Amino acid sequence: MPTHSETKILPYSAKQMYDLVADVGNYPKFLPWTAAARVRSVDDQGEKQVMLADLVISFKVFRETFGSRVTLWQEAQKIDTEYLDGPFRHLESQWNFKDVEGGCEVSFYVDFEFKNRLLQGAAGVFFNEAMQRVVRAFERRAAELYG
Repeated sequence: MPTHSETKILPYSAKQMYDLVADVGNYPKFLPWTAAARVRSVDDQGEKQVMLADLVISFKVFRETFGSRVTLWQEAQKIDTEYLDGPFRHLESQWNFKDVEGGCEVSFYVDFEFKNRLLQGAAGVFFNEAMQRVVRAFERRAAELYG
């Protein structure tokens, strides 16, 4: 299964970066290959919020909707995502945000596998580049909002 992890220091606060990543409904405005986003529900569970959301991913002839459970840990400044339904066999990601001198340390990890072997093979070819583009898109969006 392809995995990708990345840690960067950005000149924004942990809260700003957390809020940006937690705002799933706005992903189509800036995230590559994201054609649509829909937040099904948000359940406040005290120390965390659990969001059920759908993303429509579109790349060339490939267009798929997948659902996920996004757990928002505002106090800990972390976001965990688990796959619910769609074209994947498995998908999970984690974002962690920590204030440091001069900004925020952002850590991102993703691990996934498509159900379809052809899609999995194609994803393996451009996976790291694609994940880097996703992370850069969040950086650019932060610069637009907070820069």
